[in-house]
Amino acid sequence: MHITIEISMYPLEEDRYIAAIQWFIERIQHYDTIQRKTTATCTQLTGDYDTLMHILQVEIKQAYQKWGQSVFVCKFIHGTLDLESV
Repeated sequence: MHITIEISMYPLEEDRYIAAIQWFIERIQHYDTIQRKTTATCTQLTGDYDTLMHILQVEIKQAYQKWGQSVFVCKFIHGTLDLESV
């Protein structure tokens, strides 16, 4: 089963929020088994459901450990969206 996820990270440390967001995006870009597109407000991911959920589990945990409190806002859409046309 495939899924598309739109995720936004809102670090609560005012002076380091850009660095935290860039760090998170760079980590997501290392996964070759998914498609991704980053815009000004979010990163969109598409791929296998189990793979994406595992990636989010790992990377959100790493973000909390490195950057402390952050808010993650996610939208989950069943199926694969064409990220180039979104």
